[in-house]
Amino acid sequence: MLKGWIIYNGSLMTPKFMEHVEWFVDSAKNNGIELIPVRNDELGAVIINGKTNLTGYDETQKPDFVLFWDKDIRLARHLESMGFRLFNNSNAIMVCDDKIATHQALANQGIKMPVTIASPFVYSGTKVDEENFIEKIEQVLSYPVIVKNAFGSFGAQVYMARNREELLMLRKKLIDVPHLYQEYIKSSFGRDVRLQVVGDKVVAAMLRVNENDFRANVTAGGRMMPFDPPKAFCDMAVKAAKLVGADFAGVDILFGENDEPVLCEINSNAHVKNMYECTKKDIPDYIIKYIKCRLVRSI
Repeated sequence: MLKGWIIYNGSLMTPKFMEHVEWFVDSAKNNGIELIPVRNDELGAVIINGKTNLTGYDETQKPDFVLFWDKDIRLARHLESMGFRLFNNSNAIMVCDDKIATHQALANQGIKMPVTIASPFVYSGTKVDEENFIEKIEQVLSYPVIVKNAFGSFGAQVYMARNREELLMLRKKLIDVPHLYQEYIKSSFGRDVRLQVVGDKVVAAMLRVNENDFRANVTAGGRMMPFDPPKAFCDMAVKAAKLVGADFAGVDILFGENDEPVLCEINSNAHVKNMYECTKKDIPDYIIKYIKCRLVRSI
């Protein structure tokens, strides 16, 4: 019997997050796999005598794979250095978690995206000329301008600046936080598509709509409905996931002026409950079956 770990964050043990862990454990059992839940703070990543190890770790405990359902990139890299097989791998998680890194990874690859400007790195507590960079933004983007924290989730820390005054206020607020400025895709106001990619296929998709906010996220008040994505949307989602090196991902796509797909972001550990409630597609089962297939093929 294959054995694996599912690593989750020890600081997010709320019912909302633990439900996902239990769901994966049950899906694994149904597929003949023993999946053991492991908190990221249980492992104790340590370097001893110049070698990576885990406190109290016995080599005989090594799982066949790790389903890394967390964003603890340092731990992910630590495990990979010890020879653990991770789904998703540490680099894919890192690139997806950082919106700036996502757009950089997809640039020059024929994927349509909003015009994006990364804010320069600023040391905390230092003085900078905000007006000077605002002028650079205005040379490229028209108002309204979308402003995003590079590491935000659930549509939080995504803002709209309608004029220079609002943009300057947001820049001052985020000055020492990694963030970006983006073209506003007016044709996609309050609507986008979440496509769940597993391997080289889109296994589920839903349309998210919010009549009262430019953000379509369900957490921001959007509603969801099943969606039959055009081939262009599926092709973009699969290509984007492949380019960031993800085995599975939730890919968010906006609607361009002629309803052509415009890549918004990629989520390495997309929450699967909303997708199930909307489409009745069991994403954990798809992911577990994919992992099993990959492992059996490599034996």
